[in-house]
Amino acid sequence: MTNKKVMFKPFSPKIEAVVNEHGKNSSNILEILVDLQTNHGGLNPETLDDLARSLDLPPAQVYGIASFYSMLDISQTSHASTMPKVRVCDGPVCWLCGVNFESATKAIRETHAEWQVERSSCLGLCDRAPAILIDNDQIGPVTAEEINPSVIGVHSKLVNYEIPRSGEVRVMLENAGKIDPSSLESALLVGAYQGLEAALKLSSEKVIEEIERSNLKGRGGAGFPVGKKWRFVAEAPLSPKFIVCNADESEPLIFKDRVLIDTNPHQILEGMAISGYATGARTGYIYIRGEYSHQSKLLENAVEQAEKAGWLGENIAGSGFSFIVHVHRGAGAYICGEETALLESLEGKRGEPRIRPPYPPTSGYQNLPTAVNNVESLAAVPSILRRGAEWYKNLSNNPAGGTKLYMLLGHINQPGLFEAPFGLTLRQIIEEFGGGMRSGSSFHFALCGGAAGTIVDSTLLDIPIDYNSGGKGITLGAGAFLVCDEHVSPVAFLRELMHFFKVESCGKCTPCREGTSRAHDLLIRLADGHGQKTDIQELLNLAEVMQEASFCGLGQSVQLPVKSALAHFSDRFVAGINEELM
Repeated sequence: MTNKKVMFKPFSPKIEAVVNEHGKNSSNILEILVDLQTNHGGLNPETLDDLARSLDLPPAQVYGIASFYSMLDISQTSHASTMPKVRVCDGPVCWLCGVNFESATKAIRETHAEWQVERSSCLGLCDRAPAILIDNDQIGPVTAEEINPSVIGVHSKLVNYEIPRSGEVRVMLENAGKIDPSSLESALLVGAYQGLEAALKLSSEKVIEEIERSNLKGRGGAGFPVGKKWRFVAEAPLSPKFIVCNADESEPLIFKDRVLIDTNPHQILEGMAISGYATGARTGYIYIRGEYSHQSKLLENAVEQAEKAGWLGENIAGSGFSFIVHVHRGAGAYICGEETALLESLEGKRGEPRIRPPYPPTSGYQNLPTAVNNVESLAAVPSILRRGAEWYKNLSNNPAGGTKLYMLLGHINQPGLFEAPFGLTLRQIIEEFGGGMRSGSSFHFALCGGAAGTIVDSTLLDIPIDYNSGGKGITLGAGAFLVCDEHVSPVAFLRELMHFFKVESCGKCTPCREGTSRAHDLLIRLADGHGQKTDIQELLNLAEVMQEASFCGLGQSVQLPVKSALAHFSDRFVAGINEELM
């Protein structure tokens, strides 16, 4: 027995007001944390403690969430939060463009000592590299010398994708430049929501069958058949069911989803609504990376307009079908592109992957049936319903059918993005769509698929690339290709890739957490010519262990660039060994 009385200090009315504004729902904790950081004096231990008590959560859980995401600063004070924050991208594409984080930071602080400067993994602005964020403003290309107060609030000019390149076959980009992305009326003039109208005239089973016949595969990189995933969700016995659009493209080289949102956000919402109708879902979430503030606002505006016009919300087009879409912003974590980590984050947790099975179609958001599809996958759906599966399949002679968005970067004359059928060779991508190598450059190697792709040499230039070409040594992945000339060391380039994986590992499993760090250390000394005789074999061993024992695709896929680079450029790695250290 004790006569002590436990007294709790009342938590801040300001925090209580913010929590209530977000529905006093712990699933919204990311939005609450961002709101507190941006508008209410920043995050500090006292703020996090008050937030935990207001949401009835353990303080350690709130701290764990706040410390997980790179865009949240738990040391921030009210003074610091008023200063502009510059996030300098140190991803491999910006590195290839000559950005050095240390020198950029020094240049910024020489002229703006009070500004906050942070490194950032890839910002999804690879077609505008070197790129930075100043607060939420996407700026690029830019050099350190050009960063000054006049660029705050000014978006540098977007890359123009309105005019197709010779040879393009456009479906998802068909209306790029023809509509105002902030206007539903302009989208309706070119056929927006006609695919949804067509779907509502069919049974949900017929819609799934149409998507299956189209052979549409997931465009996030895995290539899983979209129709099959929808069928799993539709046939799952539990309800309610959910549609989740994965717009967390945080992988270096990848920016296609950003372009689709910038040019035509309504086709993504339409694809989600069709997916909801087909699977029996009535609620959809768009999980978009925190660095895409401008794109988040475009989507939020599009949702509001579509609801007012009756294309989203209750009883769509008088059909009796209702579908609500919520836009959920992340806060900086590459791992949240992995679908189960995304679902954890969406539920207001640390974005760490789940054990699979069970898989999201049967046990996804809130452990209920959920279809998680990539932005590009959903953007293709309306045209399929409007024009038919056979039309879509026949756009390509490749068995994959349909079209793909390709991202082409590096030492070529016309970098950027284009849409074309599957089965292009790397030579075609470079010469026919990229305008060839730059003057004075010759092809040395290319990273194919994305950061978790294959590094290839000239012997693979003429292999048709699709979802099956990985077995031949060249991966499609999400459709990105970074071409490097003879001046780029494949060892140094792999070092930069491994740095990305190291800093973006969630740390949940030892093979990935320790393996990426150790591999990065080995590559640093090999690139500097200080390697030891055992380094190359250790690098291969690490790749094998990460592939076999890592918890999720981040660690498992590291072996692709490592093994392919060693297979094609072993001599360059051997050259990094210092004989005196043997």
